[in-house]
Amino acid sequence: MRKLAKRGNMNERIDVVLRKFHSRMTSYPPGMCPLTLYRSLLQISMNQSCGKCIPCRDGLYEVDWLLKSILDGNATENTMAEIEDKCRMIASSADCAVGVVGANLILESLRDFKDEYMSHIRNGKCIENVQQTIPCITLCPAHVDVPGYIAMIKEGDYEGAVKVIRNSNPFPTACAFVCEHPCERKCRRRLIDAPVNIRGLKKYAVDHANADAVATPKTNVSTGKKIAVVGGGPSGMTAAYYLALMGHKVVIFEEHEKLGGMLRYGIPEYRLPKERLDQDIKAILNAGDIEVRYNTKIGRDLSYGELRKEYDALYLGLGAQLGNRMPMENADAKNVIPAADFLQDVANGKGPDLTGRKVVLIGGGNVAMDAARTAVRLNAESVHVFTRKRDDYTALRSEIEGAMQEGVRFRTLLSFLNIETDNDTNEVKAVWLQPEILAQYDDNAMMTTEHSSNYPYRFLCDYLILGVGQRSDVAHFETEGLPVVRGRIDADETCAVSGTDGVFSGGDCVTGPSTAINAIAAGQVAAYNIDEYLGYHHKVSSDTVIPAAYPNPCIPTGRAEIEEKDPFERRTNFDYVELSMTYEEAMRESGRCLRCDHYGCGVMEGGRGE
Repeated sequence: MRKLAKRGNMNERIDVVLRKFHSRMTSYPPGMCPLTLYRSLLQISMNQSCGKCIPCRDGLYEVDWLLKSILDGNATENTMAEIEDKCRMIASSADCAVGVVGANLILESLRDFKDEYMSHIRNGKCIENVQQTIPCITLCPAHVDVPGYIAMIKEGDYEGAVKVIRNSNPFPTACAFVCEHPCERKCRRRLIDAPVNIRGLKKYAVDHANADAVATPKTNVSTGKKIAVVGGGPSGMTAAYYLALMGHKVVIFEEHEKLGGMLRYGIPEYRLPKERLDQDIKAILNAGDIEVRYNTKIGRDLSYGELRKEYDALYLGLGAQLGNRMPMENADAKNVIPAADFLQDVANGKGPDLTGRKVVLIGGGNVAMDAARTAVRLNAESVHVFTRKRDDYTALRSEIEGAMQEGVRFRTLLSFLNIETDNDTNEVKAVWLQPEILAQYDDNAMMTTEHSSNYPYRFLCDYLILGVGQRSDVAHFETEGLPVVRGRIDADETCAVSGTDGVFSGGDCVTGPSTAINAIAAGQVAAYNIDEYLGYHHKVSSDTVIPAAYPNPCIPTGRAEIEEKDPFERRTNFDYVELSMTYEEAMRESGRCLRCDHYGCGVMEGGRGE
């Protein structure tokens, strides 16, 4: 018994080491050499080998040696063929999964990164532009200087923090409330404990320096150029902000009575209070010569052709505000509504009274979670969310957990078959669901499913919300000859619309439904490329100076989380649910930043990283 106890203690200690190693794996920086990554993964398999079979015990080590020769610049093109032959032999003859998985991993790298292998063999280095970068800046779609504004917060300069954010993102408040914070995904702080709470710190900054009270950069002299921006959502407003700062005249054509797009009409009040959104919008409108024409829809009140004649350039930031319906019988029945339409109705004060009603929601994205939690606040008797696969829950984990806490019920491995309606009223009466079972993973490591032998079953409901995506209203532009592919405007990475001169587009109407920060990034890219198209090369920068970086002792420290109100209180109203960080939490959290712009990956000679 003593030996077993010692072995158990040893396994527990190894588990602790592996948990720490997992953090190292998830913090691999963007821009790292893929061959280095695959070699490190191969070495994990080598370390797991029991040593009983020769293909695994010796073969993986030989493959590792060959990979090292490529990385050292001592290989030829024949080395790749030798690696492939050895890996195929190992994969077909190893006794267990250790050798098979390790060999297949390298075969996969030979297929997916052939150009990288050839660059190392021929040039002795990675292909151009492959280098480690500052993770939080690189993974932020708008490339906000995250270490810079965190340093400002640490110094107590909250206005300076807002200015640094605005260099790349004119919606500091909205993003502080609703951004999915991809910047945290590979935070190097994971090497020590947990990623820095970047969104929480941004929220602390805007809570102590309202966006409309922080001066925007000085506007450039007028260029005399006029740009039309169609759509007053995050993408269109971002483009307007930077173009106005550059000295251009901007006219925004907004279909609704107010600006904000899906930030206003798609995100519920409990996540983003609209008076806080208005602070960002006021600051943007005060940045330069921006005119807004509300209640104006292109194709109804004005044509695309008229815009092209009157303006020097055109930016289409249409968004994707039209909810999708499923192509099935009774999809247009009463009380069946797309999630995006449902949220817009609620935002406009036209939300239904769901008291005593059983609500079913199909879909697992962020819009679906917003709709489910909104239904709870509209006094629904019950709210059930159904998805086909666990992978279909693409919403932020915090949103799913928040919905669960507020009483939303979740079921997965159920495919949606059809809608049953009442013959007299044509109202939804029930949904029919087919049980599924898990099958193989596809090439993107996503689960697939197949029908279970269990019979379909009937689930009663009074209200059905379809969280199955949104689409853009591009019909008029397609009629006018703009290239539209599968309901999306065809534009390149510079946001220039294919086959046109002076027409740009970005955001959801190009990429399909995405996040606010992706739309903001597109608006920023478009603004600078429109400026170049008009013959200029303006730069927008604030007057802030980033504080010097202090050495970080790298002491493991707990991450400060944003607390929320009690779920039983939250579900009764649309009041904002998050609580602010305390001063002590904000100072400690900002002190956890490792300042990768000065230390570690991404550092450039002589100062801050690019």
